[in-house]
Amino acid sequence: MTDLTRRRWELDALRGLMLVLMFATHLPTRYSIGLGQPLGFVSAAEGFVILSAFMAGMIYTRRAEQDGIPVMRRSFLIRTLKVYGCHVACLLFLFTLITALGLKYQQEDFVNYLGFYLNQPVTGLWAGILLIYNPPLLDILPLYVMLLLVSPFILSYGIKHGWRGIFTVSVLLWLLSQFEFSAALYKILVAVTGLPVPFNETGSFETFAWQFLWVFGLWLGSMDAKGALRNRKPFPDSIVIASLLIALFFFAWRHIVGQVPFPGNEMLNALQDKWHLGPLRMLNFFALLILIMHYGERIRLALPRLRIFEVMGAASLPVFCIHLVMVLLALAILGQNMDDRDDLADALLLIGGLVGLYITAKVAIGLRRKPARVQ
Repeated sequence: MTDLTRRRWELDALRGLMLVLMFATHLPTRYSIGLGQPLGFVSAAEGFVILSAFMAGMIYTRRAEQDGIPVMRRSFLIRTLKVYGCHVACLLFLFTLITALGLKYQQEDFVNYLGFYLNQPVTGLWAGILLIYNPPLLDILPLYVMLLLVSPFILSYGIKHGWRGIFTVSVLLWLLSQFEFSAALYKILVAVTGLPVPFNETGSFETFAWQFLWVFGLWLGSMDAKGALRNRKPFPDSIVIASLLIALFFFAWRHIVGQVPFPGNEMLNALQDKWHLGPLRMLNFFALLILIMHYGERIRLALPRLRIFEVMGAASLPVFCIHLVMVLLALAILGQNMDDRDDLADALLLIGGLVGLYITAKVAIGLRRKPARVQ
């Protein structure tokens, strides 16, 4: 459905907001620190992933009920191939034009960022295409691809047999991820195959941790498609009050201490780690989620519709890809040193980028609506 009036506009608006926050965080300006994790020790990435999973669960559960599970699986595969194609396009853009610009302008941070590829370009190319080598910023789409690949099987099992077994496995994998489970598996893989890509070059996101957030979102979306989510019992007042206190506590902590919760203490910081979705981070996230689910309808009715976010959220994949292109161009040409730019220059860079994302979304939606030409 490409018509915005037929979509869940509030979901599009939330996803658009997550895209704006990610762009503002990734773009090398003096505003990135203040706009990163604004609600506590939770980033826009968590919101974007669970929203994407929710919409996938909602849409593809309806597809399975209307057209059957085989059709649902084919639809998932088509979506997966689209996301994979976008990732490969971004990767090739990074390895060609962006690399050339980074070397021309000799931005030291950016050259270090591409260190593995510059030292081993052939290995970097094939390993990148196979989703093994994932440079920073280009590691979320490979995660998305892998989660989409397993989603039709998860959703099929959930529809037929229920979700208890799925969550048992998912929670177990999240727990194992807190103890470097992926690194241990990868070490075995390297020993067996001689794979030349170091583990730290495979991407920052811990797949076995983030799958839990995705599975939870799929389940919520599937329940919504069946009407169970909207007809659920309200949260008890005690749960809502506890969630509010937890959210306020983490909000104050984030803005008093900064983005590092325990400065100088890596062991305690692991409890809030973004890449492994540490336990305290999950507590913060679920407190916010409960508040959104409890107050969301009242907020939706009270606030005006923010069309700019809706439009971006409705074209999330092209907007996300263009956001990567803009950020990589800025890093290659301008670097991360902001001392040579004043506040106004950074503000214009950020505003100009947001306008570019909005135009991208409008064009993408327009192309999607364009009727097929009669042969």
